[in-house]
Amino acid sequence: MLFSGRAPIAPGTAGSAVTAIAWYVFGSSLTPLVWVLLLAVVTAVAVVAAGAEARALGRQDPGPVVIDEAAGFLFTVAFLPHGLWTTVAAFLLFRILDILKPPPARQLEKLHGGWGIVLDDVAAGIMGNLLLRAGLALL
Repeated sequence: MLFSGRAPIAPGTAGSAVTAIAWYVFGSSLTPLVWVLLLAVVTAVAVVAAGAEARALGRQDPGPVVIDEAAGFLFTVAFLPHGLWTTVAAFLLFRILDILKPPPARQLEKLHGGWGIVLDDVAAGIMGNLLLRAGLALL
């Protein structure tokens, strides 16, 4: 995402931040149908691109690959109320979950190729989405 994977420190966090900013700027206009299409297309492209880049670099989960963070963050905010606080909370929660990798994220990370690179982030995003929904329900 805009060369954020080339950040010298924490490229995954940089990729998530770029995606969070993009969602904050453009996310209010997404309809449910567009959300479904966006999640499907970004995830599919991420699996293919991350797998190809991992093969090209000869590494399991190369740091410069951050499209998986983009997919994970989008799952974190999918169908939630749009706003600054949602963006900030989703960013922080997604990064924590992506780093800690609670089950089943840790297990999904072991899948082959692009699937393992992307699906652990998608799982973290879904967990983050559910936690944000629970937090909103309590408020």
